[in-house]
Amino acid sequence: MSSARTIIVTGAAGFIGAALVERLLRMNEVVVGIDNINSYYSKSLKLKRIKLIDELAESHKIRKNWHFYKNDLKRIDDIKLIFSKYKPDIVVNLAAQAGVRYSLHNPKQYIDSNILGFFNILEMCREFKVKHLIYASSSSVYGANKLLPFKENDPVNHPISLYAATKRSNELMAHSYSHLYNFSATGLRFFTVYGPWGRPDMAPMIFSKAIIRQEPIELFNKGDMKRDFTFIDDAVEAIVRCSNKLTVPDNDFDRYNPNPCTSFSPHRIFNVGNNKAVNLLYFLELLEKVLGKKAIIKKMEMQPGDVQETLCDSRNLRNWTGFSPDTSIEKGVELFAKWYLDYISG
Repeated sequence: MSSARTIIVTGAAGFIGAALVERLLRMNEVVVGIDNINSYYSKSLKLKRIKLIDELAESHKIRKNWHFYKNDLKRIDDIKLIFSKYKPDIVVNLAAQAGVRYSLHNPKQYIDSNILGFFNILEMCREFKVKHLIYASSSSVYGANKLLPFKENDPVNHPISLYAATKRSNELMAHSYSHLYNFSATGLRFFTVYGPWGRPDMAPMIFSKAIIRQEPIELFNKGDMKRDFTFIDDAVEAIVRCSNKLTVPDNDFDRYNPNPCTSFSPHRIFNVGNNKAVNLLYFLELLEKVLGKKAIIKKMEMQPGDVQETLCDSRNLRNWTGFSPDTSIEKGVELFAKWYLDYISG
């Protein structure tokens, strides 16, 4: 690239956010990270991610390219000061209250973070004429759908968790702002992202911790659960590829038979997944092999808000960017589990 872009990444201390920041800095982009470092899960893990980014910036002598702000997206006046100072070309919104089961007990947190916080980001994109907004949606939007694989043009009108409902709301909000204020917007429906420095509330970390400690692992729906797992490097590559291509209106858009994932406005939605449904029992077997211990399994009933199986069709992403996530589950789990052993020993 001829000149560095200025990119704001929200949720910069999060799993995907931190990995993306590192990649962008290696590309010599100017990156402004925002994160409120909340206590949904270990603050120390988030701070370690930021520390690694700081060390990377120092070692590569690109400290001037990296700026971090501990701010909450709900505080629009604080966020406005950041946008005013840096006037970003691109915004990647990865900040959100995550987790399906947590939304059963703390619903207001999802409205505050995922709706109000996202609204504030949209307002900043409008006011500061941001060229491109890329934002994280989720495979959870497919909700009660049973037809597999999930495709972006499937109807997504039946979310079965508040988390999923907020993510679908983000897609609708982004579309309306993209249309009204004519900026490019790209929504990415991530399918179960995992890998080194992952979230401790997700299956890979939960399972690994239990295996090492020889504690029971609760498998819901009595273990009959499948997920399309996406390795972190693939998720980051998808974001980077999308950042290099502005979304444009679909000239073939048919208003009499509208395609839900494209638009007459510069807004598009893409699935980001590995195109394979992996049984959680097989996932456990792979972890056991690297960790060197057998899992103790406790089979449980299905939990409210959970879906039994996810399977991604990512052909639209490949057609748009030339990239489709393809890290095998065997390679990905090995890389994750080896990192986890180092992490807990450190």
